[in-house]
Amino acid sequence: MAVTLAEEIMLLSLDDESGSAKQRQAAGWAVAGGILLELVLAGRVSVIGKHFELVDTTPTGDSLLDSRTALIETWMRGRGKRRMTEWLTKDQPKAVAAALESLCKRGVVVEEKHRALGLFPIRRYPEVDGAVERELRERLRAVVLDGAEPDTRTAGLIALIHSAKLHRLAFPDGHRKQVASRMEEVATGQWAAESVRAAIRDMQAAMVAVTVITVAAAGS
Repeated sequence: MAVTLAEEIMLLSLDDESGSAKQRQAAGWAVAGGILLELVLAGRVSVIGKHFELVDTTPTGDSLLDSRTALIETWMRGRGKRRMTEWLTKDQPKAVAAALESLCKRGVVVEEKHRALGLFPIRRYPEVDGAVERELRERLRAVVLDGAEPDTRTAGLIALIHSAKLHRLAFPDGHRKQVASRMEEVATGQWAAESVRAAIRDMQAAMVAVTVITVAAAGS
């Protein structure tokens, strides 16, 4: 299977040379949201307003997605549906590690372990194969800066980046207002079936909600 939305967001957040993550917390929300949206596109999850439900547990063939399907199934505990904000809050701390592990298995990045001050363990993930990220950034640039029409997955990816306010990671040299305006246009556009557009819209609202809660908690 191709690199997932979650892995693409993770790649955007990693410094190519040092392998350290930038905007890690915000990227974590987007990575968790990316996994859930990928499951929607694969027909495994259905989103209804603020809630979602697991509708199909058939393996997708991708270990990152299938492991999350199993976790969601266990977490649901027989309940028909649960709030997206609850799942995103639960999964956000773990989703980043899962996406990084998947990228390592694909040979896109490599894990390097260090100790800060000789005591504190630090993991970094420098890039090994830059072709994946180059293709990703070219695709984003074509849609956001050059006005090309996105496919469904690219539109979903842009919506997630926009919701998590990761514009600078995707376009470090771009004009922020222009980039944000185009991303908003894509996120609300007619690029996919209505059910998928509704799922993207509802997931954006959930991500905004959990982000606001996180910021408020940090400031208290």
